[in-house]
Amino acid sequence: MRVLLIGSGGREHAIAAALAVDPAVTALVCAPGNPGMAALGELVDVDPVDPGAVAALAVELSADLVVVGPEAPLVAGVADAVRAKGIPCFGPSQEAARLEGSKAFAKDVMAAAGVPTARARLCTTPEELAAALDEFGAPYVVKDDGLAAGKGVVVTDDREAALAHGIACGRVVVEEYLAGPEVSLFVVTDGVAAVPLQPAQDFKRIFDRDRGPNTGGMGAYSPLPWAPPDLVERVMATVVQPTLAEMRARQTPFAGTLYVGLALTADGPKVIEFNCRFGDPETQAVLARLDTPLAGLLHAAAVGRLAEDPPLAWYPGTAVCVVMASAGYPESARKGDVITGADGVPGILHAGTARAADGALVTAGGRVLTCTALGAGLAEARAAAYALVDGVTFDGAQFRTDIALAAAEGRISIP
Repeated sequence: MRVLLIGSGGREHAIAAALAVDPAVTALVCAPGNPGMAALGELVDVDPVDPGAVAALAVELSADLVVVGPEAPLVAGVADAVRAKGIPCFGPSQEAARLEGSKAFAKDVMAAAGVPTARARLCTTPEELAAALDEFGAPYVVKDDGLAAGKGVVVTDDREAALAHGIACGRVVVEEYLAGPEVSLFVVTDGVAAVPLQPAQDFKRIFDRDRGPNTGGMGAYSPLPWAPPDLVERVMATVVQPTLAEMRARQTPFAGTLYVGLALTADGPKVIEFNCRFGDPETQAVLARLDTPLAGLLHAAAVGRLAEDPPLAWYPGTAVCVVMASAGYPESARKGDVITGADGVPGILHAGTARAADGALVTAGGRVLTCTALGAGLAEARAAAYALVDGVTFDGAQFRTDIALAAAEGRISIP
């Protein structure tokens, strides 16, 4: 199977690593890819949000499967353009990708499907925004209605900060705050059949103890020893299947990865958000534990044969990943700092990296690397992940020291 993978982040490096060890994959092309992915397959330059360019590349390569990693190409209609050429593509259509592309659309789908979620208001004027903030009260939750690379959400007790964020975004969804630990669940689906992966938890704030501004994610771990044993079954029944049925009813079936962001509240699991692709950095932790070959799973979903696939097999231990970010992230990421200790190291996945003219590996974005490790349990996996972090250096490196610590110490409780 010749596979074309679109994207260049840490999530795509994790996907590429899983595809590269799949015996069914005879050729892997990553477009545009990153320096870490160069060891796994051929890198080809392409504009990932240009549907015509991606489709033409898929034809040129005689690809048997195209996997679209990031949300922006999916919202731009890349999957539609590829499928129009008769090539199987893993990723939702442009219409279905609105589940992530518009928070208001996702809320409308959830309401129609009866999915448990936070009460919300769509606000397009400062007056509507102020009224919604007063209606729901603190902590204030304000979400940019469009794509914001995981950084369009503000959760704060500061009403002025919430108001300023909403006004800057223009069109926002204001929600009631959901109290309880957060969980990420990826579901691979062909629009009818749906296969859940194992749950993960990520860490959005930049600093230890969940302080500082939101980021795209500073680390993650999987599985969740503290989660209710029926969590996945419950979410599939109350969230995933009703949502997929509603999308089919709207003539826009969702096929690809449905990312379900949840809060485990006193009233049960409630949806915080949907994404239309694998999430970063949870993907790095979840795929590290997946023993089932990935290409076959994604191809089955792309061609509508997911129900025929056998159950997934998993490594029985734990995965922990820790993100190393550049100086200034998330406000303004510094670029060009030389990285040592990361080239060719198993478990170190690249995201914001590049090659300098002299061949040196340098920082080229906000989240630079994800150090991912396996262990028999949380303590062992944490120690292994932080050992990888200790082996990497670059000026201004930022990382949290408490990824999965509360879970390892048994300090997570559900209301």
